[in-house]
Amino acid sequence: MSNTTLLERPSVSAVRTSPARSDEEPLAADLPAVRSPRGFALYVGLDEIKAAEAGVSLPLLVDALRRTLAELAPGAETHATVALAPHGSGGRDLDVVRLALQEPGAIARTKAAAEEETVDEEGGVVVDISRKRVLIDGESAAFTYKEFELLQYLVLREGRTIERSELVSALWQAQDDETPGERTIDVHVRRLRAKLGRYEDIVRTVRGIGYRFDRHADVVIRYGHGTPSPDRF
Repeated sequence: MSNTTLLERPSVSAVRTSPARSDEEPLAADLPAVRSPRGFALYVGLDEIKAAEAGVSLPLLVDALRRTLAELAPGAETHATVALAPHGSGGRDLDVVRLALQEPGAIARTKAAAEEETVDEEGGVVVDISRKRVLIDGESAAFTYKEFELLQYLVLREGRTIERSELVSALWQAQDDETPGERTIDVHVRRLRAKLGRYEDIVRTVRGIGYRFDRHADVVIRYGHGTPSPDRF
């Protein structure tokens, strides 16, 4: 467990509430004997363009935060570092900052993602929930947004037969112009299967009811790192 995790999510033994206390600040004696907090890191994901649009600059923000901290805790020592990245580099600003400043959690996720990319993907289907993509025999499949949502809905409910009416109500809003009927959903499934090619049988038809995804040797599901998809059951 990193120091950051310790500060963000203190354990029950780290902070104990006493009936006689009116505030929620832990006593020094309540803190673990082995470690004690000595400060904190605040990562701010903001580039110069977004700062300018807000009418400020990064140096101005740093100075304002320092002055605020000086007022709240005059004895605090501060150090500010601006994270630099190559022009045009993608990703969320906050992720770029955390990685550039060598935050352990960001480094671990980057290494895990790199190792994941090197996994042999020459055969089979990879359903990447976190990146909203499907790889077939190592190649990215040209799924539409709705086709991916349809496959994801079935995959995340592995082993359960999903009725056509449930697929319609879950994946299409009532006000959508192209909301399909229960029978029209068959057309969407046929298109999905066509793009799956020789792996089309991973989406099974349950005659008279709907469709189902069962655990399949040719399919790998990737949920990504951190919090799982909210659609995961």
